[in-house]
Amino acid sequence: MSNPVYGKPKKTSSKLSTSSASPLLWTLTIGLILFLLWSSFQVALFNGQTLQYESPIYWALAITILLFIIWAVVYYKSIKLETQRDWLKIAVILLPLTYVLSLISAASQYLAVNMILIQCIYAMLFVMTMYLFQNKQINHIIQSSLIGIAYIIVGFGLLNWLGAFSFAGKLVGWFSAGVVNGVYNQAIWNDSNGPRLASVFQYPNTYAAFLMAFLFIGIFSMIRSKKAYVQLLHGFMLVPVILSLLLTLSRTGLVMMPIVFVILLLLLRPAKQILWFIHLAIAGIGTIAILNPVNTAGLELQQTFTSALAAKGWGYLIAASIVVAALCWAVQRWIAPRLEGKLHSWAERKGSSLWIPLGSIVLTAILAGLLLGTSVRNILPDSISTRLENINFQQHSVLERITFYKDASKLFADYPIIGAGGGAWGSLYVKYQNNPYVSAQAHNFFMQYLVEVGLIGFLVFMSFILYIFYQFVRSYNRRNEEERESHFVYFILTMSILVLSVLDFNMSYVLIGMLVFLGLGGMAAAMEPRSLARFKLSDSSARGSYTVIAGISVIVLLIVSVRFLQANHYAYEAKEVAQTSQDFGEIKAPLDKDLSIRGTHSDSVLLLSSLYQQGFQQTQDDQFYTAAVGLLQKGLQSEPYNKSMVTRLIELYELKGENEQAFALQKEYAANYVWDMAWYEKLINRSFDLGYQALGQGDAASKEAYFTAGLNAYQHVVDGVEHLKTLPEGQQQGEPFELTPTMILNAGKIKYMTNDAAGAAAILKSGIAEDLSDATNREIVRWYLGALSKTGQQDQALYDKFVADSPDEAEQIKRIAEMNF
Repeated sequence: MSNPVYGKPKKTSSKLSTSSASPLLWTLTIGLILFLLWSSFQVALFNGQTLQYESPIYWALAITILLFIIWAVVYYKSIKLETQRDWLKIAVILLPLTYVLSLISAASQYLAVNMILIQCIYAMLFVMTMYLFQNKQINHIIQSSLIGIAYIIVGFGLLNWLGAFSFAGKLVGWFSAGVVNGVYNQAIWNDSNGPRLASVFQYPNTYAAFLMAFLFIGIFSMIRSKKAYVQLLHGFMLVPVILSLLLTLSRTGLVMMPIVFVILLLLLRPAKQILWFIHLAIAGIGTIAILNPVNTAGLELQQTFTSALAAKGWGYLIAASIVVAALCWAVQRWIAPRLEGKLHSWAERKGSSLWIPLGSIVLTAILAGLLLGTSVRNILPDSISTRLENINFQQHSVLERITFYKDASKLFADYPIIGAGGGAWGSLYVKYQNNPYVSAQAHNFFMQYLVEVGLIGFLVFMSFILYIFYQFVRSYNRRNEEERESHFVYFILTMSILVLSVLDFNMSYVLIGMLVFLGLGGMAAAMEPRSLARFKLSDSSARGSYTVIAGISVIVLLIVSVRFLQANHYAYEAKEVAQTSQDFGEIKAPLDKDLSIRGTHSDSVLLLSSLYQQGFQQTQDDQFYTAAVGLLQKGLQSEPYNKSMVTRLIELYELKGENEQAFALQKEYAANYVWDMAWYEKLINRSFDLGYQALGQGDAASKEAYFTAGLNAYQHVVDGVEHLKTLPEGQQQGEPFELTPTMILNAGKIKYMTNDAAGAAAILKSGIAEDLSDATNREIVRWYLGALSKTGQQDQALYDKFVADSPDEAEQIKRIAEMNF
């Protein structure tokens, strides 16, 4: 039976009739809910790590396709292209197509293809939910299920915080890829700040974004509902949600939370704005009251589990939740109706909804001042208090994010139109980075999206989401209270995640991306359908066109998902066999099957090339060498920035004695790894060895080329070390980057052999160390004294000390000083 969201549908709307397919509609609804629940416990972070995260992505694609097929059957007769809402199901196809376009210049074909598949999941999910959520009953069921899943995730996280790791792992281990050795991997995330709650996301900041969205959704749902048990449920969960948010130690969440809060208040009537404040205050006070004991219990339970301490922690949490639930219910029962009555006339005035949000900005500033600048923050646990104390623009994470964004701008400048493909940042950031940090994510979803799809794809994406936001708010302001509230949950969900994604990589989680596009679908379902006569197609033409496009796409995607799942299975099989067997053929067989499907899958390319390399080392059979080199060269055509492949190819050249090829590759790829100290050390070493060899052969041109390359590499390191001294005081350097004794020794030798003894002495002097027992340090001193003597100078004190330890060094120094090149 047709069940439109907003009473009698307009002539331009698509009136949905599902009476003949109601079993399929319920199958689709239940399937979507179960899919979201399953996805919640699958760690599918798209961050460049390949094999570990493949399977959940491909399974998610296959499941989405099956749901989409059911959707097509249920809504086939309702497919039209009459209104601006109808055309959104065409517009959303442009999002994966922009990723297809970026394949032309993709930094990694493998990651780019994966991102296309992920975007297809989002597009299908958007289309399905845009139709489903026009049905009032289905909309209510899925909203309730979403909130229920969120509360399950909150409970799961707190189980881990209070020490029940094994129990939590057993609950989801039978279907989750995130459980390792019986425990959900990194549900508690440890870093320099200590344990941080991450639940199913393995990253506290993303969990904070999720929690913030469902904190506001919980408050909205409690205020909206007229049923006491629903109000009590949402009220009961406020303390666990706020507690979990604080235990993430996420500064990003705490900083961005007031911004999202003010945005949401702007769309509420004054009475409800006040109620939001009241409920947040009650829940906040209740959480603060138990924060210290629950935090302390959790920290102790991470070390040693005791049932008494766990029970104590749960006791505090449940007691506070019950009290807060009762108080919130009382507010809704007695205060809310009076507020609505007294503020009704004020609410009718133009601009009435602005005053409280403006006041909340002032209140936020006051609270921030108290927490950041006074001893008030001492009521919080030390770990949280310290995190708040460190919130400032000179704090290292702020400075690092600014650096990421500057580096992303440099990357974008080289790929401005169509981008560098999915996974571009993770593949390319080491080439553009300002200092040797390690971050496979740009910590800004929008910057990361820009470098992946370029200006064309970014404009398409922003136009798509901004149009939906604009139309939703436009329709929201025109509807009555009941109608506008029916889809406001989706606005809260999408707005909260996207705002926090300005400062982090929340959208790199496929689950978070799914929630955002589900939210966009819900917002699109609430749009007022306006006829677009200029673009209107007949029902049969629209249905036929869309069916052909969607049908072909679904068939291709289904084949791809099944084949990629097979390939993933073969890759895992090879990896497992390699751990227990030394049989070449047994390991190679599944690798060949994987590579027959995905010819340049990096994990399998590296494992198979390793097998060939071992075969060559053991037998010296050139067939193994040729096969390995050919495999890696083919792999680098699709994965030109895969450092492991380049390193393996260099190793093969060295094994074969083809040192010139090894040097050429080392030099060619140096620009891709500008802060890799070991890379430049090897490049300088090879430059000296080959240059010295060319010198002995009388090949002046080759000597000059090798020595110049070595000195350029040395100067690159010198310049890099000086640049790192200019970093702001609060910014961390990242990985080590410095001149090593080996670099200094070989660069000094090169300089000396180019007949620049003074320059050689200057280089070598910088490497002199107190410890002269080390062979490299002794050689540096030996060549330094020899170069100094060549210039007619002497460091008598160092000479006497050095020769006193080993008298025969005097002859070696003299021999060096007498060398002529």
